[in-house]
Amino acid sequence: MRAFLGILGTLLVLAAGYFGMYRGWQNRQARQADLAPLPTAPGDTTRGVEGVYVTTTSAGDWMDRIAVHELGVRATADLAVSEAGLIFHRQGAADVFIPADHLTGVRTDRGIAGKVTAEKSGLVVVTWTHDGRELDTGFRPRRKADTAALTASISTLIGAL
Repeated sequence: MRAFLGILGTLLVLAAGYFGMYRGWQNRQARQADLAPLPTAPGDTTRGVEGVYVTTTSAGDWMDRIAVHELGVRATADLAVSEAGLIFHRQGAADVFIPADHLTGVRTDRGIAGKVTAEKSGLVVVTWTHDGRELDTGFRPRRKADTAALTASISTLIGAL
C-alpha cells in the first residue's frame, strides 16, 4: 500500500508539472496573439542545408521563445537561401518563410531557447523583423562545415538589399 501511494504521489507531481508547462505555453501564446500571421512561403521546393530549426525568440532575449504561428516548434528542417528570402522546410510543422527584405542580420552563436551547443558557433542565428518586432531564429546545421557557408550566403543576401 505504501508503494502504491508513493507511485500515485509521484504521478500526481508529474501531472501537475506537465499541466503547469501547458498553462505557461497557453499564457505565452495569449500574450503574443497580436503578432501578425507569417508571410506565405513561395512554392519554392529547393532544398538547402540540412539541420534542425531550433526556435524563434525575441531579438536579443535568447530565452523569450515565440509561441504563436508555430515559431516555437523545434523540428528537423532544411534551410534554403534564395533571392526571395529564407525558407525553413520543416518536418512535422509548417514551413517558415522570411522574406529577404525582412532580414537584418546573421551571426553564429552558442545558444537560443531550446538548444545550447558546446562550440561557440554551433548555431546560425538570423535576425529579422516581422510586424514591428525584431526576432531571432536559430538553426543548427547537421554538418559543422555548413555553418560558415550558410552564414556567408545569408550575409550576401542581406548585403544585396
